[in-house]
Amino acid sequence: MENTGTKAGTIGGTFLTVAANIQNSDVLKTIVLAAIGAIVSFSVSLLMKLLILKLRKQWSKQEKGT
Repeated sequence: MENTGTKAGTIGGTFLTVAANIQNSDVLKTIVLAAIGAIVSFSVSLLMKLLILKLRKQWSKQEKGT
């Protein structure tokens, strides 16, 4: 038989312990790294999309020429 009160208490206690031990500099560093990661991911996706479009144009020109 599951005791949800015990599970909730354990999860809540673990969360509060972790939250109390996290320093502000760690949170700021995490936010900055997440933003940088999102920007890099978006940029790479955009560059790959442009590269694929350029390659498709070249391939279609080659097919029309032959």
